[in-house]
This record gives sequence, C-alpha cells and structure tokens, in this order.
Amino acid sequence: MGIKVKLTELIETLDLQSQESTSYLNKETGEFITISMEEFQAAEDGDSLQDYPDWQHDNIKTARIIINSENDSLLELPTKFDIDEYSIMDKFSMRIDDKDMYEQLYCAIRGKGAFRRFKDCVHEFGIAEKWYKYRNNAYKEIAIEWCSENQIEYIDDSKE
Repeated sequence: MGIKVKLTELIETLDLQSQESTSYLNKETGEFITISMEEFQAAEDGDSLQDYPDWQHDNIKTARIIINSENDSLLELPTKFDIDEYSIMDKFSMRIDDKDMYEQLYCAIRGKGAFRRFKDCVHEFGIAEKWYKYRNNAYKEIAIEWCSENQIEYIDDSKE
C-alpha cells in the first residue's frame, strides 16, 4: 500500500507555488518539496553546495536527482500554469447573477493587473468569502484529479 496525502497539504503546496518554483511529492515519504529555479540552476551548473546557504543544500541535491532522472519516487505537482487561476476567476465571474457586478468582474480580469483588480472587486462587492470558497473548491478538484491520475491515495481533511 502506498502513502496517503492530506488534501489540505497538497492544496496548500499548490497554492504556494510560483512561476519561480516547482513542487513535487516524494511518493516514498509523502513529503512535498518545492524547488526554486535558482536551486535547479545551481544543480544544472554543478555549483558547489558551499556557494549556497545550508537550507538550500537538500533542495539542490534533490534538483540534481530530478535533472539526472535518478529517482522515480518524485512526482511533479501541477504548476501555476496547469492550474490557470485566471480561468478560475473567469468561471467564478460567470456565476454572478448581478449583471453590473458580473460586468465589473469581467472587465477586472482583462489585461495587466487582472489578479489585483479582481481581488479588489470581490472585496468591494462583499463577495470575497464566496470567491475564496469557490477558489478553494477549484483547487480541491484539481488536487483530487491529480491524485486520481497518479494513483495517489488522499485523505480529505478539509473542514467543509
């Protein structure tokens, strides 16, 4: 029997990713690991660990293992690009019954600064709680689908 992951930990790891990092699940330990692009670059360049602070050493070593395909126990999580939060905002906006509110949300997610404008709008309209619940459910669906696709058992420890 394999490991079981807690959905809340998986969702938190997905949420904390950035364009500058990639996260993995260690299928042997159940640990989530996030490796920065800087750490991958250090591993690729063969930089000495002494050139980096102690707290980065393990991640650089892990990045070397990933680059050299030496370990199949590390499974890449969906990236920010895979998750596409813009699409989640768009779908949430389409669920709004109030035409004026919908139009303002729709306009907010167009162009540069969309994430900030959207967040400002949901707070201004008093629907932030609805947005965060919708967003959390979308992340939960993504996490469950990823677990299913990768035959990873999970524990639904969410408080919903």
